[in-house]
Amino acid sequence: MGAIATTRQTASAVEEEAQYLTFMLGTEMFAIGILCIKEIIEYGNLTVVPMMPAFVRGVINLRGAVVPVVDLSARFGRPNSTISRRSCVVIIEAASADGLAQDIGLLVDTVSAVLEIPASQIEPPPSFGAKIRADFISGMAKVDGKFVIVLEVDRVLSIDEMSELAQASPAALEAPES
Repeated sequence: MGAIATTRQTASAVEEEAQYLTFMLGTEMFAIGILCIKEIIEYGNLTVVPMMPAFVRGVINLRGAVVPVVDLSARFGRPNSTISRRSCVVIIEAASADGLAQDIGLLVDTVSAVLEIPASQIEPPPSFGAKIRADFISGMAKVDGKFVIVLEVDRVLSIDEMSELAQASPAALEAPES
């Protein structure tokens, strides 16, 4: 019985950590849990699809599958990302409301690192003042004295919401100019 009590005590004392992929959009650092990430590829060979929302840059052929590429900066209502040699596409598996999985590419300015962030270092998202929708943020992580915005991938890449936006009028879909 003493062994069981000791095991329980040790398990509760261990702080829960999760791994996150960190990346940059402009000067801000963001993070996504690695469990939903399939791979990271170099940006290139993109096919533009007419009548798509401004944040959908086009599609790529990923081993025979058509994968839409979402410009994360434009998805947040900012100007489109400027493509550079460090631009990457992070392939994420997103689920729709009916439970079907869909691969989606996220265009980011640069991938930084995979970090283990303890749960105690992640604060609740701010209720105001963020430059992106509050429901897109799952928390604010403290890493080396700086904040990293931890994204709520299911909300950012809501297939159902993006489908609704794709069916809206093209004038309403244009990214705001800065």
